[in-house]
Amino acid sequence: MICSQALLSLFLLTGCEEGGANRDLIQQALAHEQRLPADRQSDAGRKPDQILAYFEIQPGMTVLDLFSGGGYYTELVSHITGDSGKVYAHNNQAYVDYVKDTLEQRFTEGRLSNVKRLTMELSALDLPDQSLDATLMILAMHDFYYEDQDNNWPKVDVNALLVELCSAMKPGAVLGVVDHVAEPGSGIRDVQTLHRIEPAYIRQQFSESCFEYSGESNVLRNTSDDYSKSMYAEGIRGKTDRFVYKFNRKRI
Repeated sequence: MICSQALLSLFLLTGCEEGGANRDLIQQALAHEQRLPADRQSDAGRKPDQILAYFEIQPGMTVLDLFSGGGYYTELVSHITGDSGKVYAHNNQAYVDYVKDTLEQRFTEGRLSNVKRLTMELSALDLPDQSLDATLMILAMHDFYYEDQDNNWPKVDVNALLVELCSAMKPGAVLGVVDHVAEPGSGIRDVQTLHRIEPAYIRQQFSESCFEYSGESNVLRNTSDDYSKSMYAEGIRGKTDRFVYKFNRKRI
C-alpha cells in the first residue's frame, strides 16, 4: 500500500505500514511508562499491537471506544492519537460500577488528557455527525444483546445504535469488532449465558447497515476453544477463540 503524501509527511521519521497504521507509535504506546501493570500483563493474550495496526489507528484521529470497560484499549489509543486526537471512552453505568477501581486508576490526576468519558446507556449516545474516524467494539458486541434489568443493564435497540453510528462516523471510517466466538448457527443464542456471539451474525448485522465488510484477522483465533463454555469459565477466560472483523463506513 502506498502512503498518501499527507501521511508520508506526518510519518516521515517512523514510516508508514500496511493499512496506514504506524507500528512504531503502537510500540511506543505499549512501552509508555505510565501504563498500568495489569495492562502489561494482558498484552500477550490480547495482542494489541496487531489489533490496533489492523484497525488502522493513527495520530490525530477521533476514536470511539464503545463499552470501553476498564479502558485497556482507551489508554493505548489515547497515546497513539496524541495531542491532536480525541478518544471517547464509553461505558454504561453498570459497567462503570463493575470496573470502578480500574477506572479510578486510569483517569486519576488528569491522565489521558485527550480522552472524554461518556457514561450513558447506548440509547443516549449522541455524537456529532461525521465526527468519528474509527469506532472500536472490543469484546463488547455481545453485550449489545445482553439484558439484566436487576443489575441495571437494559435491553439495547441495536438497529437504533447502528443508525447513530452511521451518522457519527465519517465516510470510510473504520469499525473494528473483536468478540468471543459462539458455535455456527447460534446467532445471539449464547449471549445471555456464555457471553459469546456467532461471527456470521455480526457480519450480516453490519452489512445490512451502512457498513461494508473489509476483512478478518486470525490473530486471536483459538480452534481448541470449547464453545459450550462461558468465556468466564476457569481456564478459558483470556484464551477464547476470538474473531477480529474490520468494517468501513460506506462512502455513499
